Amino acid sequence: MDYYSHPKDISALDAKLEAQKIAFSPIAFQAVMTLLRTDILKYICDAGEQGATAKELADKSEISTYGVKVLLDMAASMGIVWIENIDHYRLDKTGHFIINDKMTQANINFTQDVCYEGMFHLEQAIRTGTPSGLKVFGDWPTIYPALTSLPEKVKKSWFEFDHFYSDHSFPEVLPIIFEDKPKCILDVGGNTGKWTLACLHHNKDVRMAIMDLPQQLTVLQKNIADQGMLDRIEVHPTDLLAKDAPFYQGADVIWMSQFLDCFSEDQILEILKGAVKVMSQESSLFIMETYCDRQRFEAATYCINATSLYFTALANGNSRMYHSGDFIKLIQKAGLYVEKDIDDIGLGHTLFKCRKNMRLTD
Repeated sequence: MDYYSHPKDISALDAKLEAQKIAFSPIAFQAVMTLLRTDILKYICDAGEQGATAKELADKSEISTYGVKVLLDMAASMGIVWIENIDHYRLDKTGHFIINDKMTQANINFTQDVCYEGMFHLEQAIRTGTPSGLKVFGDWPTIYPALTSLPEKVKKSWFEFDHFYSDHSFPEVLPIIFEDKPKCILDVGGNTGKWTLACLHHNKDVRMAIMDLPQQLTVLQKNIADQGMLDRIEVHPTDLLAKDAPFYQGADVIWMSQFLDCFSEDQILEILKGAVKVMSQESSLFIMETYCDRQRFEAATYCINATSLYFTALANGNSRMYHSGDFIKLIQKAGLYVEKDIDDIGLGHTLFKCRKNMRLTD
């Protein structure tokens, strides 16, 4: 997809329709959530080509025929179902993806459980540069120290969203990371330990060091211990926003996946500078992110730009999903250069392999 495209070539009538979709989008979204939670869409999907009547759906879902009809009239306007002979409902293409597509399901649950209520405070977040919407869950400066304390449903949707996008990329990037036969990999922002475990399983000799907030490292250590590999890791509780936060020294590879997008540009620069201090001429730093200008499909760009507003309203108030050009400038300013630049990894990730620019840093 050409991110810097021309204005959309649609008629005024179609443009007005799109404007109405935006005007009523919160209502449309909640209609979808209700159709999912009452299993009405599932019943229509299960009915296949023959479809189902409002009465049949009311009986199965145990809600009124009135409720079924008002929900499905809205669903028909969204292309989720289509109506035959006034009172016969079949699943349409959009409905198929809502029911069956794992990415759509992860996005819907994330939006409903994590973002929806907090997004009411987006304007305040934009004006203040703070995650004003996070107060719907409690009093924290950012969402990251709160992750282990969020309500179970919210926590589940957050981690499923986060892991869905990263997990698809791991099989592709592991051979690239191990090309130089690293003996020790530093996982910065280890989260629940999925990447650490992927590396430990991929290579029986590699050791892992992990830097993250203390709350997250507790979860990570349990997950590693459950697989009997605790002796191959070492953890380093670190708040990388703290002034002069020390980086672990001695890793051949430093790994940052879906990590730096959690920070502002100034913070990213300071984190990268901290990494550069412990790098040698032989070591490398890998950054894997989804950039809004590097996507092949419009749907991916749409998802990424929406996720940026989650960062604004709930995560920390000052980070986003970045443009690749802005990121490369920060990498260079920190004293690194991009040795490899690989697009289309997993579900739209880009991998930068960075080396220390010895002329600038020594």
